Amino acid sequence: MKPKKDHILDVRGTLIPITLLKVTHAFREMNPGETIEILVGDGDTREDLLKVLPASFYEVLEIKEEESFCRISLKKEPGSLRGG
Repeated sequence: MKPKKDHILDVRGTLIPITLLKVTHAFREMNPGETIEILVGDGDTREDLLKVLPASFYEVLEIKEEESFCRISLKKEPGSLRGG
């Protein structure tokens, strides 16, 4: 059984700098323990995404390559960027 996603952010087709800003903003608004599924359109975005958030702030739950995009599921860890 797959865990429920608290948030879904679709950034396919968005320029990388905008994507990173949207992900950072969404992550700040999350509470510790919440999960987010991020849909990205290319590998470069995926790599940059995992670099922009400090590794201690999240747990990677799943990275799944689809035919034309990638699903990245993260869980916000306690003590990470403050939730809104």
